[in-house]
Amino acid sequence: MQRQRTRDTSPEMALRRVLFAQGLRFRIQYPAPGRPRRSIDIAFPKWKLAVFVDGCFWHGCPEHGVAPKNNAEWWRAKLAKNVKRDADTTEELRSQGWRVIRFWEHVDPTEAATQVGSVLGNLNTDPPRSPLV
Repeated sequence: MQRQRTRDTSPEMALRRVLFAQGLRFRIQYPAPGRPRRSIDIAFPKWKLAVFVDGCFWHGCPEHGVAPKNNAEWWRAKLAKNVKRDADTTEELRSQGWRVIRFWEHVDPTEAATQVGSVLGNLNTDPPRSPLV
């Protein structure tokens, strides 16, 4: 399991590319406040927006998650612990005033970026910048 990527996964990179192309700037692997050893995949700290891209297998996607047949009990406990940790992290961030958005890896990155942009548009309290002439 050490060889499994925990950051810079293909779905996460795809979402980051679309967000960056839309002109949004963000932090990656931002330390989760109040939760040591946990990090936010894509964070917008100014607006307290946390975006997670969860893998279907590792985070128990109801649509695509598959239970392994070998050593099934151990894997069931491991994956359940991941889901519980995700819920705990989400709850902790929300209690600190963060908005949390979670996407499954199979969600289209353009769709996900549109949702992120929509939330940021609703949170943005800065006046619109006038273009330089």
